[in-house]
Parts: sequence; C-alpha cells; structure tokens
Amino acid sequence: MPDDPRWDPEMLAFQRMMEARGAAFPPLPTALPLGAGRETTEALNVPLSEGGPQMAASGDRWLSVRGRRLLCRVHRPELVSPQPLLVYIHGGGWVWSSVDTHDRLMRSYAAGAGCMVVGPDYALSPEARFPQALEECAEVVRQFARGGTEWGIDPARIAIGGDSAGGNLAVAVALLLRETDPDIKLAGLLVNYGVLDSVTDSACYREFAEGFTLTQAKMRFYWECYCPDPALRVTPFAAPLRADLRGLPPVLVQIAELDVLSAENQAFVGKLEAAGVPVEHAVFAGAIHGFLRALGHVPAADRAVAEACAWLRRVVG
Repeated sequence: MPDDPRWDPEMLAFQRMMEARGAAFPPLPTALPLGAGRETTEALNVPLSEGGPQMAASGDRWLSVRGRRLLCRVHRPELVSPQPLLVYIHGGGWVWSSVDTHDRLMRSYAAGAGCMVVGPDYALSPEARFPQALEECAEVVRQFARGGTEWGIDPARIAIGGDSAGGNLAVAVALLLRETDPDIKLAGLLVNYGVLDSVTDSACYREFAEGFTLTQAKMRFYWECYCPDPALRVTPFAAPLRADLRGLPPVLVQIAELDVLSAENQAFVGKLEAAGVPVEHAVFAGAIHGFLRALGHVPAADRAVAEACAWLRRVVG
C-alpha cells in the first residue's frame, strides 16, 4: 500500500487486517478458471457479514428468470404489509461475491430504512456475459413491480441499489426499465462507488492504479470478463455515464475518495444534475473502493449506511 497521508486511519488498519488474512490464500486469478478465486473471495468476505441487525424474517426464495431459477436473498425487518422494497445488487467486478458476502450490508439497509431488501444472486462473468446479468436483475425488478403485493411489497415504493459492479447494474436496470417498462416508476436509485464508464486510462485511473485494492489492471480484467466486445462496452447499458439520464428517479451516489472510479462517479453526479434528476452525493475521505464491506470496523462505512438509510426513508417513505 502506498504511503499516502489521505488514508483514513481506520480504513488503513482494516485493509492491513484483510491483507494479513489474505496471505493465507493464493492470489486471485486474472485468467480462467475462476473457481478457486471465487472460493477465496467468499472465504475472506463472508465472515465480514457476521453480526449486524437481526431481522424479523430472512431467507432465500427462487424466481424463474429468463429460463433459469435465480436465488434471491430476502430480508424483512418487520412482518408488516405492504412495505417498501430495496432491490440491492451486490458488487464484485461482475465475477466475484454473492448475496452471502453482502448479507450484513443488506440487513443494515433493511433495518435502517425500514424496508424489505431483496438481493438477486445474478449470473457471474465470464460464464455469463453482458447483458445477461443486467437482463436478470431487470426481470427481478419487473416481477416485484408486477406481483410484489403477494410478497407484501408496495409496488409504488421500489428502489434499486448496488455497489461497484452492482452499482453499474442498478443504474443500467433503471435505464433499461425506463425504455421497456415506462409504467414502472422507481422511487430511488442508490449507487455506491459504481462502475459507470468503461474508460480505464483516465487521470483518476492512473493516480490510483496501484495500492488501493481496486487496481487499473483488475478493472481491465473485469471489463474483459463482463463485456469483451469493445463495441458493446461503450453502449449506455454497459457504461451508464454515456446515457441520457433524464427521467431517472432520485439518486444517491456514495463515492470513495481513493478509488480508480471516483472521478466517473463525480462526473455521473454532474450529469444527473444537468439532466434535472434530483441527486445527492457524498465523498468519503480516505476510503477505498469496497469500503462498505468494513461495516463494524470502519466508522466511514457505518456512516455511509446510516446516511443511505436516511435517504431511503425519504424516497420510499
């Protein structure tokens, strides 16, 4: 890690702890097959989901989505109906992680915002390439918007959120539904340090290319896995920063300062403002990409979730 005075001290301590734990595992692969790397990421990150809020009910349900059975993690903070819904899409470069690695984060949103949270365990890349994950997540939202009353959901109060690659998918789902299902009116869009553009040689990428966990080389690998066709990679559903953003619901963008993606998230905020979309944002000083996995360890992560929950309460009621 670079000797950079901008590091949040608790963030630096957390990252050193994770690197020490990771030393017991082989390095993550940057070529196929990815099975061993997925086992490593789960082994390192699932324990971080321990603790946190208790739910009135939690469990897994299956949806029939585009010809396959898709698992959804469901958290209900209260057994009341109808209640608002946050569909939360986990990050992991489109290739790693799961609803298990993000379980505490989802429970924290459910408890703090007073809403049901559903996390789709969408198909990972490179086995499933763009736009499969996008289409699966969009279909999950469609099914809740059309038949959510059977789940105790208020279809008029549905928000979508996600972190990193999940943030990319959340924005892309909102853009896709705007075109295909204009009758579905989303209440809000939560974007946590999202992958919003496919350019990986910007000044921001060069500044944080090494030493801050998410490197320039990793992002290039993730893009190759998710969307190997350069022509598709610059389309708005793959790179939402390139989209016409008019008509999106209110947006909250949470940005890590020490992140190759920080500049594109800032640009996204500016483009939302120019499009007349209600948008709020916060930059978390000294935080690195993925800092929300540090709930209970790094105060910035706890603060980010608390602020997001307050925003969710405003937009979904």
